Amino acid sequence: MIEKYINKIHQGDCIELFKRIPDNSVDVTFADPPFNLRKNYTSYGDSLEFQEYLDWCEKWISEMVRVTKPTGSIFLHNIPKWLTYYATYLNKFANFKHWISWDVPTTPMGKSLQPAHYGILFYTKEAKGSKLFELRHPHKRDRKQGYLWKDYGGKKDQLHPFGPLISDVWTDIHRIKHNTKRDTHPCQLPIHLMDRLILMTTNENDIILDPFSGTGTTAISAKRLGRKYIGFELDEMYVEISQQKLEQTEPNYKIGENWVSFYLNNIVTIRDNDWNHLAKYFSIPNPLRNIDFDRTKLIDKKLIPKEIDIAKDIFENEKKTTKKTSRINGKKMIKIEYP
Repeated sequence: MIEKYINKIHQGDCIELFKRIPDNSVDVTFADPPFNLRKNYTSYGDSLEFQEYLDWCEKWISEMVRVTKPTGSIFLHNIPKWLTYYATYLNKFANFKHWISWDVPTTPMGKSLQPAHYGILFYTKEAKGSKLFELRHPHKRDRKQGYLWKDYGGKKDQLHPFGPLISDVWTDIHRIKHNTKRDTHPCQLPIHLMDRLILMTTNENDIILDPFSGTGTTAISAKRLGRKYIGFELDEMYVEISQQKLEQTEPNYKIGENWVSFYLNNIVTIRDNDWNHLAKYFSIPNPLRNIDFDRTKLIDKKLIPKEIDIAKDIFENEKKTTKKTSRINGKKMIKIEYP
């Protein structure tokens, strides 16, 4: 029954669309809902009363739990205020794993501490048996000199050549800051953030469901990592943008037989247990203590998949096809690029 919904973005209200998805059928559910902060969505008000917003959230959260497999994971992205309520509700039905702190400075709020992170709640459907893979990211370095940011003293020979294990505080992924890199969406996540969550909790061909698909970030990440996706999206224009981007996305984010995350022509996330297979593709400092100033580098840069200029293709198509543009809620599409 679920097969007809896989690898598609479905337009409509997520509460209604969830009813079509069978129990225990999805490997990972991820939600980045409206924050109720009066953001300028084209098909949603984003300004519910306090309790009305929480009641609505409980409905789609309960559906996320229902459709997630016993071996699956549940992710909720939001500001800390709402995540505290989400956690209180989720603790009744799922198993808490982590509160991931995504280091993202935001606008000062006046007489309070300056908000400096978004949170990602990480739950599993059951306490045992869930998929969870340790990840690594490149060593943090001084931007000008290239030396390791952290002083490991006499232990540099014991460092992992690629980089340290990823913790629950993520400081190496930044928001999409420039409008030229954004879709026509007020709250777009960087795609390599989704890569990291997907690599951490899924295998090839697993299914990821996003009930607030937006312009397709989760689906694109899933497809390029060889996973399947299901997206729900209320806004017709966002669905159209997603479909055009997905048509040009290939499942090619891998080195050899191992899936990895690329960003700005570098590998930014790998699975720890894949390193033995990946190491042969890298030039590793010798002796290893030289890693203090010498990076572990991919030997053949041609292995890095070329990012398709989706923005250019869609922008040119828009100029030629005014009929299609008028069909999308009468809103003119603008430049689109991968984050």
